[in-house]
Amino acid sequence: MHVLFVHPAYPAQFGHVARRLTEDRGYTCTFVSEESSGNEGPIHRIPYRPTGGDSSPRRYLTQDFDEEVSHAEGVFEALKPLRDSLRPDLIVGHAGWGGALFLPELFPGTPVIDYVEYYSHPHGSAIDFRPEWPASEATVLRHRLQNAAVLLNLEQCTAAYTPTRFQHRLLPDRYRSKVRVIYDGIDTEFWRRSMDLAGPEGGTRFVTYVSRGLEAMRGFDVFMQVARVVGNTLPDVVFLVVGSDDVIYGHELELVEEATFKEHVLASGGFDLERIRFLGWLPPERLVQVFDMSDLHIYLTVPFVVSWSLLNAMACGCTILASDTEPVREIVRDGTDGLLRGFSDVEALAETAIAVLQDPLAYRDLGRAAERKIRRRYSLDVTVPKLASLFEEVASGRT
Repeated sequence: MHVLFVHPAYPAQFGHVARRLTEDRGYTCTFVSEESSGNEGPIHRIPYRPTGGDSSPRRYLTQDFDEEVSHAEGVFEALKPLRDSLRPDLIVGHAGWGGALFLPELFPGTPVIDYVEYYSHPHGSAIDFRPEWPASEATVLRHRLQNAAVLLNLEQCTAAYTPTRFQHRLLPDRYRSKVRVIYDGIDTEFWRRSMDLAGPEGGTRFVTYVSRGLEAMRGFDVFMQVARVVGNTLPDVVFLVVGSDDVIYGHELELVEEATFKEHVLASGGFDLERIRFLGWLPPERLVQVFDMSDLHIYLTVPFVVSWSLLNAMACGCTILASDTEPVREIVRDGTDGLLRGFSDVEALAETAIAVLQDPLAYRDLGRAAERKIRRRYSLDVTVPKLASLFEEVASGRT
């Protein structure tokens, strides 16, 4: 079977799945992205360029949809010369990016599966979970329009899938039966701990924090407050912070004077920056080494998409201290394979962190249980067969 994957980035949510499908099941997989062309192993890659360019004017309220249309048009133009030679049996695209939106015009009758990552809600959601960071009126209005491409894709696709029950619950009732819950999968052969979990009895303790961007939606400011308390209590703790200085998802830069949210948080002072190491963005091969060193991994998020970093840290056997928010509760069970505390409860988070760091060996079983859970429920060995079953069912017209 020939599957055409569409996503602006590679590998993103599809690359590791495509590799497994080609290697284990003999699929032919083509990947359309903004990245370079050519082959990566068995996967043939085709580049596209969004239309309009970065300098094209976009109205703030509709800029997300404008961008999604530019991706859809770019993919369409890149594949138009190949319409007679490519001949996919199935198209799999990311609904939120909109890249596959126009492909039924090129490949009529070819079924389409959409990956639905997030359906935005302007109220009672990630946008207003933190009242100390209120969204502007324009941002609220923009989020009312943010689902345009998702809705168009849901309307025209043959079937869809989303990674978690939390993400599924956010969808409109009329589409939920069309969308299955299948996690995209963790490569547990890569994300695994190479050092003995038992660790040394004494010495420096390492606390890890990982986020794509150091921002409010991922609780960077809360983490830093926790780090300040823990650092003042325990002199032998070093904090390893991974993530860019960019705000990826939030709107807090509308409310601060500093150029980055990181600068705003650090301006409050009282941090021992000799013991807080900002490592920036790290490639996977270096990030797994950070998890290898972790005595405690702190993960915070508002009710939003759960980061891969949480599941990667769990796969590496890290002791997890995470925010007690709905998407996290689906992954982590408090006291069984991690520890959950209130998102904004700095006192409880710090108190728990100190307890773990004073006796990491006493909490190692939580990390071992987390690793087992990822292998049992979220590894590629578990998720790829489920995705293959969905792909084959849809491609054969049995949906």
